[in-house]
Amino acid sequence: MTISDSDGPDSNHQRPPSASDKTVEALGKLSEALEVVEHARGLLYGFHRLTGTADLALGEAVELLREAGHDALADEVDLDVLGRNVIEGRWTFQIVEDYDDHYYAAFKALEKRARDELVDGKRHLFEAEMKEDRRTHGRKHHEALPPEASK
Repeated sequence: MTISDSDGPDSNHQRPPSASDKTVEALGKLSEALEVVEHARGLLYGFHRLTGTADLALGEAVELLREAGHDALADEVDLDVLGRNVIEGRWTFQIVEDYDDHYYAAFKALEKRARDELVDGKRHLFEAEMKEDRRTHGRKHHEALPPEASK
């Protein structure tokens, strides 16, 4: 589907003439997969932050246990759990770094390369075309572009 009327998406969201429906669909699916990876990455960073916050609170618990006279329990928590690896040999920052360096970066680079090679680097073509198919042309709140882009 090629959008030619002035009521359509901006040029950054119009497919090049050489891009077939299957190409746009494939890139849309690749983009969808990347969005899931982005979500997973966010959850991984959440895991990293929550685990770090828990470890800091655990340190405070150790201090409070000592102040309350429970030295043996404080020692056990301090020695066995505080600062412990969450996965053998790794704290969460190391998991995040490995994910970013060995999976996320490769995935992101491949998705960009595919867009660069197949559709001149344009993003979200599948979604832009879906918007054109689903919106009611000429109806308020169904505009193709935000007001500032239409001027």
